[in-house]
Amino acid sequence: MNIKRAKQEIRDTIEAYLAKDEFGAYRIPEIRQRPVLLMGPPGIGKTQIMEQIASECDIGLVSYTITHHTRQSAIGLPFIREKEYGGRPFSVTEYTMSEIIASVYDRMEQSGKKEGILFIDEINCVSETLAPTMLQFLQCKSFGNQKVPKGWIIVAAGNPPEYNKSVRDFDIVTLDRVRVIPLEADFEIWKEYAYAVGIHGAVIAYLDIHRDHFYRMETTVDGKRFVTARGWEDLSELICVCEGLGKKIDEDVVVQYIQYPRIAKDFSNYLELYYKYQKDYQTDEILSGRIRPGTLEKLRYAPFDERIEIVGLLLSRLAGEFSDSRDADRGTGELYGVLKQFRETAGIAAGTQTGDMGGTAAGTESGDAAGGPAKAESGEIDEKRPAQILHTLIEEKKEQVRMRIDAGQNARALEAQYRGVFQTLEHYELLLKERGGNLPAEEAWEILRQAFAGDREKLREKTERTSEMLEYAFDFMEAAFGESQEMVFFITELSVDVHAMWFIGENDCPRYYRYNKAILFEDQGAGVRRQLDEIRSGMRGSGKTAK
Repeated sequence: MNIKRAKQEIRDTIEAYLAKDEFGAYRIPEIRQRPVLLMGPPGIGKTQIMEQIASECDIGLVSYTITHHTRQSAIGLPFIREKEYGGRPFSVTEYTMSEIIASVYDRMEQSGKKEGILFIDEINCVSETLAPTMLQFLQCKSFGNQKVPKGWIIVAAGNPPEYNKSVRDFDIVTLDRVRVIPLEADFEIWKEYAYAVGIHGAVIAYLDIHRDHFYRMETTVDGKRFVTARGWEDLSELICVCEGLGKKIDEDVVVQYIQYPRIAKDFSNYLELYYKYQKDYQTDEILSGRIRPGTLEKLRYAPFDERIEIVGLLLSRLAGEFSDSRDADRGTGELYGVLKQFRETAGIAAGTQTGDMGGTAAGTESGDAAGGPAKAESGEIDEKRPAQILHTLIEEKKEQVRMRIDAGQNARALEAQYRGVFQTLEHYELLLKERGGNLPAEEAWEILRQAFAGDREKLREKTERTSEMLEYAFDFMEAAFGESQEMVFFITELSVDVHAMWFIGENDCPRYYRYNKAILFEDQGAGVRRQLDEIRSGMRGSGKTAK
């Protein structure tokens, strides 16, 4: 099973386990809530999907790599307690609360989330002394004499023995009490994720050609050679940052992430070509509607892999624009939600000239922007300064985000999503403070309304620029390649990018739909896959040129 299907299976499991009847009891009793056991190779995203699921389901997450723990930290430390049995005193050994169970309670207290996921990674790679504890955990949902709190779903992960010599097999008694989900690396699924999180275009393009280099592990006389999805993602992060710093990534650096020398060397050479083509063909100029003299003629006689590489450069540049546009749209939605709360808290009637924000931009996405207004006691609104009202709303929004991070949800994604939102809201607050403390609510609202209108206009302009870039990309594709395999590649890769599909769905692009329909109609959907396979076969052939 691929990681995307596994994620959906876990989401469905959580929704089923947390479903309650009319009396508030879980429909599936705790004893029947089997832990989920993910078994698959390392570095394919098992931990990451836990963060994504926790965020999407809005529940808590406590994550542990169990190989870092001893028996004492897992089940607690022993202590002596005096008890009386049959009228006689006895010294009895008990245990303090497990560090892991205590972490669940801490997470519940910090985040306010009473339900969540307890994720234990590398569960079948524990020491001999800890192995019985892990079996007890899976069978009885407890560490020592401390049970996992109700409402917390157990998900565990392990590696098959070919990846870790410390692996221990589970017995039938244990396996009969868990849901085992076998996982395998799948490039097509990873590519969807790669576009969504902004993996560097060179990495995506290279792996699209060399799919057998996506995930590989071998043991040779010289030691282990391996490359994983985690390695490619971490390398991508470094490339993106180094580009901004003007630093070069060479083979010596690549092999630190891609620990398979031949693949590391091959990708390093590819990255050099990627930058060379980027400079030679000036993709930014192409996406601005300018094509240098001789570019089309040069492409006409270029090798087949070079032609596809140029398409990949265009796609990579567009992918960043689509992602930025979606982030900007989401941010505008969050701003709208906070300003709507301000209007309600300040007692400004909606529908009036001063109370109307004019709606949000078309297609605006907003996560939890529609929260309730800040509560104020009767008569308190008139005494509050508008800047204070807005400050309170900003702090409430920050607290909501902090609690989601405290719940174990994806901290990096949440911080990135809200960084610009809070910066803009704090700018709005400063605008109010600059006008003095006794500003009437209606006047303050007009300042905020105009500031928000300016931000919506920036979003509209950005959307228009991105639409123009997409149209210019189609102009170039038609002029350079026409209805060729290169166009098949271009359309199909757009279809994989979730941000591109959102943008096209919100802003329309007739040429995308026309070409996509023609490609699908040609072979009832099978043509795209076949033609892409032909493209990759051609690119693997040394020196093959387009006809």
